[in-house]
Amino acid sequence: MIEKISTTDLYGEKDSFHDNEDDTFYDNLVKLRKSLNIMSVIGYCLAFILGVLGNGVVIWVTGFKMKKTVNTVWFLNLAVADFLLTACLPLTVTYLAMDFHWPFGHLMCKLHTTITFLNMFASVYILVVISVDRCVSVVWPVWAQNHRNVRKASYVSLGVWVLALILSTPYFVFRNTTPSYFNAGIVNCLNNFSLSVDYKTASLIELKQLRLQFMTMTYFLLGFVVPFTVIVSCYAVIIHRLRRNRTLSSKSSRPLKIIAAVITTFFLCWAPFHIMRLLELVHFTSTNRSETLGYVLSIGAPIATSLIFLNSCMNPLLYVFMGQDFKDKARKSILNVLKTSITSRTLQMTFTVS
Repeated sequence: MIEKISTTDLYGEKDSFHDNEDDTFYDNLVKLRKSLNIMSVIGYCLAFILGVLGNGVVIWVTGFKMKKTVNTVWFLNLAVADFLLTACLPLTVTYLAMDFHWPFGHLMCKLHTTITFLNMFASVYILVVISVDRCVSVVWPVWAQNHRNVRKASYVSLGVWVLALILSTPYFVFRNTTPSYFNAGIVNCLNNFSLSVDYKTASLIELKQLRLQFMTMTYFLLGFVVPFTVIVSCYAVIIHRLRRNRTLSSKSSRPLKIIAAVITTFFLCWAPFHIMRLLELVHFTSTNRSETLGYVLSIGAPIATSLIFLNSCMNPLLYVFMGQDFKDKARKSILNVLKTSITSRTLQMTFTVS
């Protein structure tokens, strides 16, 4: 009986499914995973630095330096979501570096995964709102001008966060700390869909699989299929409208490029993760599990999860390189901070010398 490694929720975190698969096969997977852990730790450290700094700048500029508009409200909320995800990366790095030992306690295990999924749902639904907002602005410009304002945008953003919190709550319920099946001294942070440490009772095993199926499909539909269907529909309408109106097209091309780049990056970064989740669902619920699929999941999991964090680092870069107003405000803010720091240090040195 072995403890399976799960690709769902976060790479490297183990699930509570057990069976009688070949121990040699499992040992090979563990060796492969350990070699990938080193690359993942390095990648996560870089993502932490770039994500926290980049999104921190976005939060500072859009929140305190730029004039409050509907668009800055969207980008501010998106940056906050990405900042929260990358700020939690040191916990993931520690978990991997300690060979999947979770030293931060039961509550932090729940919070860590919940915040990760909170970020995902918040990000994707903010992108949905942005797409709908742009579609309305292009198709009904007069109505949008009369009804779009910062207060309504703030209320919509709050609604997105509440929805994201509701959708991520199940992970707070099912996430748990459990001693490793092979080493009682190692504590794993994992999904326990039966809320039990009994891995042999048939009814509990069936309950785990049913909940896994429900969570995976719900997550896939609400976190990926439905949002991107809305996004694609909005852009189809916008493209159709712009082709009929050249003046409107010239006015809307720049913001559309920014939003399209953000959405495309999000899609490319999250699609592999969802594919891994669906493949894992097939693997876990299959009676005759494929060793080839097991290796694919073991190799694909760290890559897919790394892309999630890459998305959180890419959004600030998209703002900097594609938004002229943002670049100007960011440059002025950074120069002011450096100027203040240099002036303060100069005065301190002068006082010390005198």
